[in-house]
Amino acid sequence: MSSVLNAVYNNYLTTYNPKNLTRFDTHKKSELRNVYNSIVKLNKESPWYLPTTNKDTQHYAVDLKENARELHNTIAHLGGLEENSIFSKKSAYSSNEEIATATFIGSKVPEGASPEFQLEVQSLASAQENLGLFLSEGKVDLPANTYSFDVAINDMNYEFQFSISEGETNRDVQDRLVRLINNADIGLKASVTESDSRSALKLISEATGISVGKTQIFQISDSHTSKTAGTVAYFGLDYVSHEPSNAHFLINGEEHSATSNHFTVGKQFEVQLQGITPEDSAVHIGLKTDMESLTDNVLQLVGGYNDFIKAASAYLDTQTKSQKLIREFGNIASQFGNSLESMGLNLAEDGTLAVDKNLLRQTAMETDDINETFGYLKDFSSSLLRKSNQVSLNPMEYVEKTIVAYKNPGKTFVSPYNTSAYSGMLFNGYC
Repeated sequence: MSSVLNAVYNNYLTTYNPKNLTRFDTHKKSELRNVYNSIVKLNKESPWYLPTTNKDTQHYAVDLKENARELHNTIAHLGGLEENSIFSKKSAYSSNEEIATATFIGSKVPEGASPEFQLEVQSLASAQENLGLFLSEGKVDLPANTYSFDVAINDMNYEFQFSISEGETNRDVQDRLVRLINNADIGLKASVTESDSRSALKLISEATGISVGKTQIFQISDSHTSKTAGTVAYFGLDYVSHEPSNAHFLINGEEHSATSNHFTVGKQFEVQLQGITPEDSAVHIGLKTDMESLTDNVLQLVGGYNDFIKAASAYLDTQTKSQKLIREFGNIASQFGNSLESMGLNLAEDGTLAVDKNLLRQTAMETDDINETFGYLKDFSSSLLRKSNQVSLNPMEYVEKTIVAYKNPGKTFVSPYNTSAYSGMLFNGYC
């Protein structure tokens, strides 16, 4: 049963709309109870609808919920879950963003000296690369049959089966294997590389680095596969042309290593390595000034709002009620239109917000009272947060549905999962 559930959630994460998980995606029992009670209240008077079976509509509903969650997390990341904390989040800077970028993830700045450190990058974490044999464009030198090979990656084993027909060329089979592996989305990227009229399969892991006790990220073999063996040796799939390696760097002169080029430092900074520092040249990472941090926070809020509007707009041609959603968000922005314009935020015709960065920075620098000057922006953020929670709670509100019956007023009954029909959409292919 656990393997089936893993397959379901893997399908959800890779098929619908993969988003990064944050600390705001974990909840207390009381928060989950409030969500349940909200669903019960919402459904108490709602009519009954026919189930939504159209695949595109189901994809839209799940995608809508995920984008609402992403907007919620963007506002929460800026401190929007607490009224007095919105836009108070500090921003990090890097003295050389070509070498490393940084994000401040601390809940608050420690009293006393502002946190900072020196970073020297000695090597970057790299992926594993397997390069197959370069074969001619002639016919494949394997008998027509059904073949298979096994891939071990991320503590999972996958078997790939495919057929080779009479008269097929090496390139035909290579192209088919590229599609087969890439569509499986197991953490490998396949491609065909060419040299001197010959072609070879190239497999590169999405992950980098080596965990303790391991030497490779993935392994390919057909020694114990269920179908005919022989393709691993013929195409050279098991040849490791580039071993994976960890990142090595110095923090304030102390040696460190990581399996990824993205890591955290002291639960205060997220660091993304981009390059190697020149000899005797360190990157300084610290916190920006309050005015710079405030400007960054506003830009991040606008970016999250625009991403949501653009995601909803992608369904305008196929989902008629997506226009309603965009209009409702536009109405929220219009309520604060004059105040937003005074600080450099202008509502465009497509519902997104355009930013005049110079006016925004000038407003932040010239204000004597940040809470008063940016008070309307805080109210705008609070309105967006409430709306994103509403969409996340019931994305089916923006799906075209056929009403079956209205409930008898005054004699309603609880149907808490009516608005959550989208959750069943995740399991349709497995039940």
